[in-house]
Amino acid sequence: MTIIVKWAVALISGFVFISLAIAANPKPDATIRNANIEANVYLDDKIKADSALAADCLGEGKKWIDKNAAEAAADRKQEPDLFKDRGGYSFERKYSERSVVDGRYVSVLRDDYMDTHGAHPNSDVNTILWDTTAKKRISIRPFFTETADNGPALTAMRKAIVSALNAEKKRRGAGETATAEWYKELKPSLLTFHYPPYAVGPYAEGQYVIFVPWETLKPYLTPEGAKIFAGARPKGDADEQQ
Repeated sequence: MTIIVKWAVALISGFVFISLAIAANPKPDATIRNANIEANVYLDDKIKADSALAADCLGEGKKWIDKNAAEAAADRKQEPDLFKDRGGYSFERKYSERSVVDGRYVSVLRDDYMDTHGAHPNSDVNTILWDTTAKKRISIRPFFTETADNGPALTAMRKAIVSALNAEKKRRGAGETATAEWYKELKPSLLTFHYPPYAVGPYAEGQYVIFVPWETLKPYLTPEGAKIFAGARPKGDADEQQ
């Protein structure tokens, strides 16, 4: 079974950010544990406060558990020695509220941890944009005048991300990896703004949380997009960097 570690980009209250995270809580909202796998799903308290959002996340989380459980069972059948000394696989998913924009749009982080007995555990982070009025997940596309691959908006977004990454790498003393060669997999495509660690630097550099002011994307926002993304950087976001 192949697990890919990815970075994710989300639009949150006027900023773009890239994040890699693992999180855990003591009491799972969904769980499975047997000889093949231990998998847990957690919802934070803010997610639970919205019954529709909680049901959506939990439903997805349970399907994720079932899928991984089936794959673990198949792997154990094919390679029993892989489980003999190390036990079953371990999976963990956490849904947490990152921010709420305009009192309506909720940005949700979905953090995954996966140990499938490889060289080291892997992590993945993705984002969900939830509309509390429509009570469903939505795309960010309607907030932009265009979102074509290699188009003006996504090209500007990529340029701003690379610039912010370079500044952060320099601050950390990792400027030697702030090169075009390291960034060649960063494509200006809405559906591929998910980056593995090796796309921006060595795995050992850890996570990067990169913010881009909303003004950078202002020329490409629809009136509704400009309305919800305009504003100052949310308090506390500056502390997210590791």
